[in-house]
Amino acid sequence: MASSSHNNFEGVDDESFDQYFDEYFDQTFDQTFKDLAITYGHQEKKKRVHIERNREEGDLHLWNDYFSDTPTYPENLFRRRFRMNKPLFMRIVDRLSNEVEFFRQKRDALGRLSLSPLQKSTTAIRVLAYGSAADVVDEYLRLGETTTRLCVEHFVEAIINLFGDEYLRRPTPADLERLLHIGERRGFPGMIGSIDCMHWEWKNCPTAWKGQYSRGSGKPTIVLEAVASYDLWIWHAFFGPPGTLNDINVLDRSHVFDDIIKGQAPQITFTVNGKKYHLAYYLTDGIYPKWATFIQSISIPQGPKAVLFAQHQEAARKDAERAFGVLQARFAIVKNPALFWDKVEIGKIMRACIILHNMIVEDERDGYSLYDVSEFQQGEDTGSSHVNLDFSTYMPTNIANMMGVRTKIRDRQMHQQLKTDLVEHLWNQFGDDGNN
Repeated sequence: MASSSHNNFEGVDDESFDQYFDEYFDQTFDQTFKDLAITYGHQEKKKRVHIERNREEGDLHLWNDYFSDTPTYPENLFRRRFRMNKPLFMRIVDRLSNEVEFFRQKRDALGRLSLSPLQKSTTAIRVLAYGSAADVVDEYLRLGETTTRLCVEHFVEAIINLFGDEYLRRPTPADLERLLHIGERRGFPGMIGSIDCMHWEWKNCPTAWKGQYSRGSGKPTIVLEAVASYDLWIWHAFFGPPGTLNDINVLDRSHVFDDIIKGQAPQITFTVNGKKYHLAYYLTDGIYPKWATFIQSISIPQGPKAVLFAQHQEAARKDAERAFGVLQARFAIVKNPALFWDKVEIGKIMRACIILHNMIVEDERDGYSLYDVSEFQQGEDTGSSHVNLDFSTYMPTNIANMMGVRTKIRDRQMHQQLKTDLVEHLWNQFGDDGNN
């Protein structure tokens, strides 16, 4: 039998040749398609591997370790690893589980329980406290890397929404009474805290922004401006300016004096060296301008009065730096370089850590504060300072009024007069010829 005109294989019929040609064409086409896909970055889609983490066992393990009636680890280890006492942590978990949908424990279609509020909250606290990667908690708490990130994101948003108004507030009249009382005891009537700035390195800063956030040849950073008091409570936090700005540039952008300019701050009266003043002030370092609301040290003090003033001012001014140090020690995530890409998310983490820091300060203040305020009662005569509790919250619409207050805040002559009176006051209170 003669072979077909299109078949060059001897002894092979038409049907066998067609089958061979189809198989050869299919194999060649598949391999060519795979090569093109790899060349243009399209990998072959793989089926997701399911990992059974047994989250119920992780929840039970966590409960037995820290929250049962007879926990494995004592209270001091709980405080070290959770950065707060157990009652405070349980208060936070209770609010989250009752008011935030993400932290409520539910059942799936098979009736299996989801991750517990304790697992999710502990995950977020561990990441914030240790500054670790998202998958570090997987082996102990039994949840994946993506779920860990979700826990951190929802946790910081919930902390801001539930506790921000109470624990990141401006000082109330009662707070001002207490701060002024402590300021007088330290030799600074009218002082309500110290102000300073710190930098948080941004490791994953976008390349296009590095020139804006890097100073010289250093790493890109984001600036936090804060006001802290004697007990390390942070009353004011302004976060977000690029690291190329110094403290003065950050001050020009911040809202630290907005309430005073808008007429929403309580009226304060205090006496220094026999003279009355009506603007509270912060202790600062030398870079800040000579305003009526800032008191710096004396760089080269001449005479015993100036030396004594410099010693007390520089000691009291460290409140802000101490607060930064404690904040970074409690939450290593704000000490280590920031790994997030989104600046908004970084800002939420910083804000949530400050709120948690203030909650811990309120819970533990009596254990480490050098000043006993247990006998201090609102409304009592605590010295030469006074806060008008019936202050007006009216916002002046006249721009001239607002500019007048702004000019008063920046009054250099009043600054110099207040500083001179403080030097005399400190000498009378703590000097060799004083009563103490």
